[in-house]
Amino acid sequence: MKAASRFQMFCMALVLPIAMWAADGVASREIDTQKSVMTVRVFKSGLLSAFGHEHTISAPIRQGTFNERDYAAELAVDAGKMRVMDKDVSEKDRAEIQETMLGPKVLDAGKFPEIRFRSTAVESKAGGHWIVSGELSLHGQSQPIKLEVQGENGHYRGRTELKQRAFGIEPVSVGGGTVKVKDELRVEFEIVAKP
Repeated sequence: MKAASRFQMFCMALVLPIAMWAADGVASREIDTQKSVMTVRVFKSGLLSAFGHEHTISAPIRQGTFNERDYAAELAVDAGKMRVMDKDVSEKDRAEIQETMLGPKVLDAGKFPEIRFRSTAVESKAGGHWIVSGELSLHGQSQPIKLEVQGENGHYRGRTELKQRAFGIEPVSVGGGTVKVKDELRVEFEIVAKP
């Protein structure tokens, strides 16, 4: 083999991995945390549940990326920045609910400050719908979950349901259990890519 041919092969061996890495970088997009929204819906149960409150929790996304070509996503939420948004309770009650949610009985945000999701597989459905499988790390435990997702071109919305007990969280109850929070939560999200 001539020296010139060996040199060309050597150059290609160097350039090809760099070009492939650059293409991967283009395919990955950063989540616009100012335009993206994540909401947790908490439901009530129990004998006197009519006197309890269902809760709406804002869970701002701290950072994240997704890759539309490889159908991969990863994001993080700062547990300490989650906020109770209930409008049908007093400011004092909202503050108490907030304290309970962030405290050791529920999220224990001081000990477990970050909530993370990482996709592991995607199943394509008709009409721009997908089932995204992944791993959710919450309250010091990681569990597999599935998300229903729809959208395109850097704008996606979806939802999932999860059980608090699967992550070592005992649902809150008051009045000897006559009013309590359901184990099942619903998480809704709208993800927008940075331009």
